[in-house]
Amino acid sequence: MSVATRQAITPAPFGFRVLPSAEAVPNARRRVIRTVRGWGLPLAEDVFRDVELLSSELITNAVSHTHAPCVVCVSWDGDRLRVEVTDVGHELPAVGGIDLDATDGRGLFLVAALATDWGAEPDSAGKRIWCEVGTIAAVSGDERLTALMRAAAPKARDVVPTSA
Repeated sequence: MSVATRQAITPAPFGFRVLPSAEAVPNARRRVIRTVRGWGLPLAEDVFRDVELLSSELITNAVSHTHAPCVVCVSWDGDRLRVEVTDVGHELPAVGGIDLDATDGRGLFLVAALATDWGAEPDSAGKRIWCEVGTIAAVSGDERLTALMRAAAPKARDVVPTSA
């Protein structure tokens, strides 16, 4: 008797262009999530939320810093979901210290905190910044709460997470 094995099918990468406006970002973020959900990947709900947030951050940075269209590509390698954003900017981003009094500048902090891995590299068009997430969220519990609070609350300096 033969036993049929179920072979996982890796979906083809999906890419699309995003116009250079803040109004285009929510639609692009939703498009990423619709695509990933449509693939039926074995991702926890927290991972979907992370992908939505991380995609939004990468796309927002590309649009707001270059004032030009960008290209988003989503792919799955069987273990990790990767979101890449290619834009015309040539300066590679880096995470520095976070200024809790600033009204912006927390996007890459969030990417570094929530993604399983991330990076940026030169591209013939300018640069490509990417993030990857695994089947479970890279951080959870107090670490996740701390990352989200630091990114969202400019006056969060007085908030100190406590361990249970």
